[in-house]
Amino acid sequence: MPHSTEPFDAAQDLKDAPRTGGGQRPRDAATLILTRRRNGAAEVLMGRRARGHVFMASKWVFPGGRVERADAGAASATELPPADLARLAREVTPRRARALALAAVRETFEETGLLLAEPAPPAPVAGPWREFRAAGALPDLAALSYIARAVTPPGRTRRFDARFFMADASALLHPEPTAGSGELDEIAWLPLDEARAVDLPAITRFVLAEVAERLACPDRPLPFVRMVRGRHVVDYQGGAAPDHP
Repeated sequence: MPHSTEPFDAAQDLKDAPRTGGGQRPRDAATLILTRRRNGAAEVLMGRRARGHVFMASKWVFPGGRVERADAGAASATELPPADLARLAREVTPRRARALALAAVRETFEETGLLLAEPAPPAPVAGPWREFRAAGALPDLAALSYIARAVTPPGRTRRFDARFFMADASALLHPEPTAGSGELDEIAWLPLDEARAVDLPAITRFVLAEVAERLACPDRPLPFVRMVRGRHVVDYQGGAAPDHP
């Protein structure tokens, strides 16, 4: 099965987040790539990070962020598809896999107002899921596909062990984004060709190409991008390498 036609741009990755020193470990993070078709063309939901951010300021990215402690135990309407859970289980425990999936859904809601969810009676809960549950929704994890993993290289200001999930917009309760939390100063559905033309981090550009190919071939191998002995490596063995290389 073919690998991505988009090589990972290691030089651009260094420009996106220059090495500053330090030995922090990567933190779990999750990203959600929402797709839809309009007039026969595939579109993806992207947002531009506000200028004041320490990490990837003014870059166009997919919604996402770090995993919170509350994500592991949050309620959901459905669970991850068995095949995707099995892929994640090569890397993490089932509880942590679920937390990653839930974080992708929660962060997307916080940043865009979009609910990848099924209707449910509003429930009073504390913590980061309060507004999601108050909106009358429960996360629809069955709509997710796990498609890529990337670990931020050592020495960066922020380091994440990020898992990228993909879902079709038909699973959204409402089709259009709102202003969200303000972390993204612009949010838009972009045709794939237009998305490639905006200011993207290297990893986002690589995953965007992966999305385009996965739309045509959903059973592609899962890429894992990381740095090994000072060089960027893309492994297509299903992300089965050990955690935090």
